[in-house]
Amino acid sequence: MNDRNERICIIGGGPSGISAAVYLQLRGYTNYEIYEKLDKIGGKCHSPKIKVGNEERTFETGAIMGALLEIKSQMKKLTELMKTKYKGYDVYGHRGVAQGRYDGLSKEVSNHLTELRGVNPNLKDLCLPFNEFCKLNGVDLVQRLWIAPFTSFGYGFFDEIPAAYVMKYLDVTTAIEFFSMRLWTWKDGTQSIYENANKRLVHPAHLNTEVVKIVRPAEGEKGKIKVTVKDAEGERTEEFDKLIVTTPLDKFIDYADAREDEKELFSKIIHEKYVDFIATFAQNTSPTISGYIFDNMEYTRLGHTMVYYQRWEDLKDNCPCTVYALRNHQGSSDVSYDYTINTMSDDMAKCGFPVKEKLFEQEVYYFPHVSAKDYADGWYDKLDAIEGKQNTYYAGEVLGFGDMEDSVAASRDLIDRYFAD
Repeated sequence: MNDRNERICIIGGGPSGISAAVYLQLRGYTNYEIYEKLDKIGGKCHSPKIKVGNEERTFETGAIMGALLEIKSQMKKLTELMKTKYKGYDVYGHRGVAQGRYDGLSKEVSNHLTELRGVNPNLKDLCLPFNEFCKLNGVDLVQRLWIAPFTSFGYGFFDEIPAAYVMKYLDVTTAIEFFSMRLWTWKDGTQSIYENANKRLVHPAHLNTEVVKIVRPAEGEKGKIKVTVKDAEGERTEEFDKLIVTTPLDKFIDYADAREDEKELFSKIIHEKYVDFIATFAQNTSPTISGYIFDNMEYTRLGHTMVYYQRWEDLKDNCPCTVYALRNHQGSSDVSYDYTINTMSDDMAKCGFPVKEKLFEQEVYYFPHVSAKDYADGWYDKLDAIEGKQNTYYAGEVLGFGDMEDSVAASRDLIDRYFAD
């Protein structure tokens, strides 16, 4: 039986951290604290409010819409392959895939969030880069369809990303919703989801509070986990029984007493350098719809605009838009942030949308993942094997995929597996 009075530290107030607290609370745990170093809830689900005319509107810096393209025959073939040859691909998480197994919560609409386990040796194919996976299965043209909601959304290029990430994000059901334009937006922004969830917690997240040091008892020894945090009042050290890390695991090495196995695994994590800005345009020249620039979705065009997002239809051509680009690719030299920002503006001008003023800009630590080689070498199973060591547990984007649904599901899976009786 788990002790519901154990004191639990949750690092991170993004979707994963807030969700972990929600599911702990539903399980009867109320002795937890959430530390978030930023001044906001929601992590990358940031929906800044910008004044347009006489009112404030939310604008997304991470949520983008997809579009419908016509490559029907190969799409139909891939759909059938995923249901038959690759049965079990559409569960949340990556446990067992490199060994030809599936083990996680179901993504199927008719069987949602039930635990599924099974063996399917064909799943090993998902360790291949997506372009090789498509070639293996004779569906090369599908890449032209998938590239819009994948690469332009900041998730990297198909020659470097294991197919498992692509297909777990764009599973058959999700893909159909994308390409049929049955998509959700939130009037108050995606950030509002986690702000409202945070308000319902017994212990809402501590904002502007950075975890700067963690000292855990040695393996096999009893004792408290000492967490040093820094806020406006200075540094203080708190004691906890368990630790849940939902922030980037590769950053964990910098402030925690990381073991060698943690250092080895976490140092293999890769992330995308995704740049976006929200801008106004010359009078009556803003885009009236969202658009993709497919020629820029190649790694040879790093730093160029891939997609622009027009959020508010009623504002027509006076609506500020969000513009996005990637500036890194495995095996290629990164282009600079300044080059990217300037090139994005130039691209918009060439499209007939000259930027008047940038209202917001940022680069985001985006889509943490591992290489095809490390995926095939069983990175996820090695991570799963160390869950709970020194009373430390790991959640966050890298456990599933860099979107809200997968991040929340990873937190639920963690709490169900390790904090339930």
